[in-house]
Amino acid sequence: MKTLVITLCLLVTAAGVASGQTQVEPDTALRMLNAQQQQFEKGVVKVADNVYTAVGFHGANTSMIVGTDGVIIVDTLFGPTSAAKAAEAFRQYSDQPVKAIIYTHSHGDHIGGASAFVGDEKPDIYGTETFGSAEGVNKAVDPVKQKRNIRQFGRNLSSSEIINRGVTPAGTDDGDRGKGFLPPTVTVPSSGLKTTIAGVEIEFHIGPGETDDAMFIWLPKEKVLLAGDNFYSSFPNLYAIRGTAYRDVLNWSESVGKMAALKPHVVVPGHTMPIQGQEAATTALTDYSEAIRSVYDQTVRGINAGKGPDQLAHEVKLPEHLKDKPYLIEFYGTVPHAVRAIYSGLLGWYDGNPTTLSPMEPKLKASKIAQLAGGTQKLTERMNTALAEQDFQWALELSDHLKWLDDGDLKLARKVKIEALRGLAAREFNAPNRNYYLSYANELESGQLSEVWF
Repeated sequence: MKTLVITLCLLVTAAGVASGQTQVEPDTALRMLNAQQQQFEKGVVKVADNVYTAVGFHGANTSMIVGTDGVIIVDTLFGPTSAAKAAEAFRQYSDQPVKAIIYTHSHGDHIGGASAFVGDEKPDIYGTETFGSAEGVNKAVDPVKQKRNIRQFGRNLSSSEIINRGVTPAGTDDGDRGKGFLPPTVTVPSSGLKTTIAGVEIEFHIGPGETDDAMFIWLPKEKVLLAGDNFYSSFPNLYAIRGTAYRDVLNWSESVGKMAALKPHVVVPGHTMPIQGQEAATTALTDYSEAIRSVYDQTVRGINAGKGPDQLAHEVKLPEHLKDKPYLIEFYGTVPHAVRAIYSGLLGWYDGNPTTLSPMEPKLKASKIAQLAGGTQKLTERMNTALAEQDFQWALELSDHLKWLDDGDLKLARKVKIEALRGLAAREFNAPNRNYYLSYANELESGQLSEVWF
């Protein structure tokens, strides 16, 4: 793991990466994403004399705590197939029955494989009072959200296109999603819970962050903290591009701060490798909490100065002393996405500028942009030039105007957009961005999308 930290730091330094900018040279992007793969290399990691974490058996981690007459399982992966493989790997360390299962939160990759850990003896299953509220998005938008989920995680990408998902491996076994889920039988109150299970002292702390129903688990004797998805080795996904309701960023920062205050000797993330050693684990949590709070505070200051989300997304940066930390590199979440989420979460869609209060509809705006360029032909030439000069974002934006014009070359606009998306993808070390660009390009090329490309 030390080698991974050094490798990532060298790559980030060499690339000159600043927070909020996830575009680098293609070979650097590849090296960074390939180096990140060590964070979910498949295996069981011993984090204490009686605590083991299975990494890389699916997207998330699952952990086993060995007690006097049984074991406790924390999180259960995506489905029974992957969970069964993790359970088998755990058996070399203990074959005692499962006395309890704990869900840190209700995202599907943490709860879907519970049945694989259960034998004849039915364990208690712990969840928060608000368990099940993880997504918080109206089911009315499920159809489009499912499409965006597929793009973000690159589920339809070929093995030659996808590298990983930022904090998880690619190519996970997803065919049995949720088929092993067992509902909670014990509710952890909002005040938390301290108890003993199988002779193990264990504390449940409510900790909203990535989800409102999250909690973290503290083992006071072992000094091991199981963080769930409020911590993993990447800048956090304060907003997921697949589409999520507002994730309360301030709560997230405060929850991680409470974890840091425990001064754990080990932190077990919801994804990626555990961080061992009191100084390393505590520092990582302290930095994480500070990074989230800094992005929030900078955004709020900008909002109150009258700045809009487009401007702030380019201005807000991580503090200088945090930007090169390996657990804050933007492999999964990004600072600009976080800024936009905070803005809309606090103020809604309107940026306060009367120009944007009732903007032109896209076709009319495209027509006026074409006039400004000197006509549709000139706009087309400028789009082609942008692509040739590898100014991919500008090429994308011009292709989106061209597609609305009655006298525009729709086929050419589509072709340019595909090439520009792939050009951006090649330079992305943020896995969701990269996967989304490639997935959308493939959908365009195959004709899956409508004429207006939604």
